[in-house]
Amino acid sequence: MLELFQKGGPIMWPLLMTSIAATTVVFERLFFIVRQKTRRAPELVDKILAAVEEGDTEKAISIGFRSKDFVARTLVYGLANREKSFSNALLRAASQELKRFNQGLQILDTIITLAPLLGLLGTVTGMIRSFSLLGGREIEAPAVITGGIAEALIATAFGLAIAIVALIPFNYLNARLEEARHELEDASSHIELLLMQPMNKRL
Repeated sequence: MLELFQKGGPIMWPLLMTSIAATTVVFERLFFIVRQKTRRAPELVDKILAAVEEGDTEKAISIGFRSKDFVARTLVYGLANREKSFSNALLRAASQELKRFNQGLQILDTIITLAPLLGLLGTVTGMIRSFSLLGGREIEAPAVITGGIAEALIATAFGLAIAIVALIPFNYLNARLEEARHELEDASSHIELLLMQPMNKRL
């Protein structure tokens, strides 16, 4: 592996940096997703909605006040700021939570695009090196020429490999982001409908 890296030429160092960055982001994001799943408390969200349905918003706030569930936190923030604008408070809280889910995705997206381009740059520089030797008097050294071609192919392969490997967790993390968005929208719509019922105490 080290030998291949050395044959890949100078462009391999930027490719190595992108692979390290991608690996760091992927592991950090996966840890974040696992942590959020362990903090989920759907039964607590149901209790908050039940309290709102009974017209007791203060009880609903107290139920989810210290919760680490991102849905419960969003609902509690909306209820706590209901006197100003309940809908806007829900929207702001949901945006903050989704921002946490979205962190790092831009980096992965950039790496998925950048890595193949860096590999292509390695291809171009490797081929330039090979053809420049063909134009000189070093045609007696075919090993040097083939080395340039090998550099081109290795850089391209590494760039594509990084992009392919990073694409899988990128899609998974995007799916988790959309799942969180759906859960927040569903809970927000539910609580707004409950607050609109005439039997509830008016805010």
